[in-house]
Amino acid sequence: MNVETRLANKENADIIKNLYPLYLYDLSEIYGNVPNEYGIYEEEPIKTLEEQYNLQNIWFEKPEKLFPFITFLDNKPAGFALVASEEYAPKSTDYYMYEYFLLRPYRGNNIAEIAAKQVFDKFHGKWEVYTNPTESNKRGKPFWHKTINNYTSGNFQEFFGTTFDGEKLIFKFNNKAMF
Repeated sequence: MNVETRLANKENADIIKNLYPLYLYDLSEIYGNVPNEYGIYEEEPIKTLEEQYNLQNIWFEKPEKLFPFITFLDNKPAGFALVASEEYAPKSTDYYMYEYFLLRPYRGNNIAEIAAKQVFDKFHGKWEVYTNPTESNKRGKPFWHKTINNYTSGNFQEFFGTTFDGEKLIFKFNNKAMF
């Protein structure tokens, strides 16, 4: 089993765009979202998956500030990680895990943790990761606690707080000294 997280580009952007509706569908289980009148998991009046794909274009237009990664398992797409920096991240941090997703068939096999650590290793500095704090987020909260605890050897902060995206469970750590 070979897990590899690679920076995406315009040539392979379709992989993330194809996986994104599955990610939004998974989030609906946690947030209770339902599709819009066109069957798309978006609040905006998006009518087609093609329109939804276009919303993701910004991730491939700002390569010095936005970092879209594809997780591959044995060279097949298994998920993605979207990392933001500078004005796209909270002011208190250098890097922000904006979105993180692993396809269901690959969960529970340590693949997500391996991939997250690979992403963290690519950027050294202050990190923030947010996740839904509610009981409906049965997998996300323990996943991030375990992954970040293992990655930092327990040297991180975990607390509830108000973010630009509402109330969240917030994880903060600095991996600059680790390298």
